Amino acid sequence: MKRFAFAAVAALSFALPAFAGGQYVDGTGFAVSGYDVVAYRGLDMNPVGSPQTAPVRGRQDITADYNGATWAFSTEENRTAFLENPAHYAPQFDGHCAYGVSKGGKVPANPNLWRIVDDKLYLNITKNVVGFWEADIPGNITLAEGNWPGIEPDGASDSVIPNFTSEGPVAN
Repeated sequence: MKRFAFAAVAALSFALPAFAGGQYVDGTGFAVSGYDVVAYRGLDMNPVGSPQTAPVRGRQDITADYNGATWAFSTEENRTAFLENPAHYAPQFDGHCAYGVSKGGKVPANPNLWRIVDDKLYLNITKNVVGFWEADIPGNITLAEGNWPGIEPDGASDSVIPNFTSEGPVAN
């Protein structure tokens, strides 16, 4: 069993996404898989238990650097808004799965599985996890905020997002 685990870790290490700083950055090379974090604020948020509106993909020619990562935006106006207050727009927990952090771990998050709560953007990893997260959003936020200081210094997640593919920002 140990050989299998070692072989799996070795195989995955060749396919790992790129990372910079504490921000989760997947194989696209962009924070939040190249989606425009400012644009989330203008999307309709669906009720708990319903899939969210699809996020807006950023462009490769409209970017900014923050928290050790490159962020893509759909418009210059969104880039400007982000640069004025990046912490307001960046997802909580450096873009890692909010439910994972509530459980004491640092795992990637899927930008399509989002929710804004108390003016903060939270991401999760899978549709099943969203169900656990939404069962007690305030309680999970409290747990995650309590866990985050202890796991935040750990390196960014080195896992890929399950069942998610992204080509990153759209071409200019």
